[in-house]
Amino acid sequence: MSRFVRSSKYRHVFGTAAKRDQCYDNLRVTNNAWDSNIVKANPLFISVNWNSSGGGAFVVIPHDTVGKLPDNYPLYRGHTAAVLDTDFHPFNDYVIASGAEDSKVMIWNIPEKYEEEQEEIAPVLKLSGHGRKVGHVLFHPTANNVLASASTDLTIKLWDIEKGQERQEITGHGEIIQSMAYNYNGSLMATTCRDKKLRIFDLRSNKIIQEGAGHQGIKGSRVVWLGENDRICTTGFSRMSDRQLNLWDTSDLSKPIKSEFLDTSSGVLMPFYDLDTKMLYLAGKGDGNIRYYEYENDEMFFLSSYQSPEPQRGMAFLPKRAVNVSECEVVRAYKVTSSMVEPISFKVPRKSDAFQSDIYPPAFGDEPSLTADEWFSGKDADPKTISLEDGFQVKAKQEFVTSAPEESSVSAEPSAVASKSAASRSMSSDEGIAKLRQENDDLKSTISEKDVKIRNLELELEKMRNALAEANLAKKVASTPSPAPKEEEATSDAAAGAAAAAADEEKQEEGVVSSNSVSGNAEDVELPHNSNSLTE
Repeated sequence: MSRFVRSSKYRHVFGTAAKRDQCYDNLRVTNNAWDSNIVKANPLFISVNWNSSGGGAFVVIPHDTVGKLPDNYPLYRGHTAAVLDTDFHPFNDYVIASGAEDSKVMIWNIPEKYEEEQEEIAPVLKLSGHGRKVGHVLFHPTANNVLASASTDLTIKLWDIEKGQERQEITGHGEIIQSMAYNYNGSLMATTCRDKKLRIFDLRSNKIIQEGAGHQGIKGSRVVWLGENDRICTTGFSRMSDRQLNLWDTSDLSKPIKSEFLDTSSGVLMPFYDLDTKMLYLAGKGDGNIRYYEYENDEMFFLSSYQSPEPQRGMAFLPKRAVNVSECEVVRAYKVTSSMVEPISFKVPRKSDAFQSDIYPPAFGDEPSLTADEWFSGKDADPKTISLEDGFQVKAKQEFVTSAPEESSVSAEPSAVASKSAASRSMSSDEGIAKLRQENDDLKSTISEKDVKIRNLELELEKMRNALAEANLAKKVASTPSPAPKEEEATSDAAAGAAAAAADEEKQEEGVVSSNSVSGNAEDVELPHNSNSLTE
């Protein structure tokens, strides 16, 4: 792909960020690690995945509600886990779909104006069928009320949301689906997958008509269809973790037509293609810049880039029918930062105030070409287009009504009945909360009783272990003779011998003393030598 800028009427396209007071501030943007764009936009609203506790939520903000968002702004609650992706209905600006980690797809009616003290919006339809979390939702470009949802159960389901029915399931992926894109009339779908394969499906027959090796890096890959052409573009990473942009022929995915090295950054590239100007915009997560190219004759000609010091976490582009043609605005992007959504307007510099028909060909309109039944029966039709010369015209709100069974949907009603149903839902919600609290208290008391019983059993077991140890010790002592008596006997014999020796010594000493006494007396008194002497 050439890096040289050739002569083009879009050569000097430039991007201008809105001032801070024209941005959407004080947003609690989700911190979920799932690879999605986080934000979506239609001619009237933008939606942002919300960082919510106690279940998943997202917020829908009208375009004119700029500045700092109130802390108690109404949230769209209904999912029991984090919301991963949303998408606006292309033919009804007041309807939005969402997919979440709870494996559910939900459809919501957007009110024209939020009531005072309104805290949350309830879904009108819940669609169950996926076995794991739903990571992507995408409406069909030509058929009314047809929605595709991609899940980590490795399937894509096609829903008729008016009837609340699953009409088709797409299988054939070996790993998690990373992105999907319809062709011009919605008969085919291109997908990228974590198994590093690029596939093209015939949606109604569930057949893979083309398959090839995509980007070989381990990080996320994205795909976008280049309008009416049989060409697609993918962004991803090489084996060396370099970011790449590839151009493919949909009739042969064995190798790309063109492959361009971009840089060595680590953020996933989000591609957006403007069919009317044939310009491709690349916005990298964690980058502050947006590159844009012009596609012509199987070449991607680099035009320029929008530079910003603030990195983006996600991005969405406004449908072409809602751009400001009086200022020669060709596209408008909505950039998500940590707590704000910033509009960025891309314009072609022109001096004339007249309508510039060369840069505004007929754009996609807001009227479907087919019904859901017609499309599922096998019909195809190109999208209906409208002229932008008169500017964007707001249509009257069409309330979305589903014929799905009551257990899976909440029908839209007139305002009076809606308020009653809201009150009944509030009462049932309060009753449900009270019941859950009672069950929680009962469980806590049961657990406490079980803990006490377990502790008593542990003490009894400890006593039994001690008693058994003492019994074993006593048995061992009784069976083994003790050396203590022999030692005592020897000690007593030695003592007796010592006592006898002492007695003998005393006797001997007494004998000596007595003999000495006698000899002394003899010396003092001289006895006569015979009896005559005595008589004398």
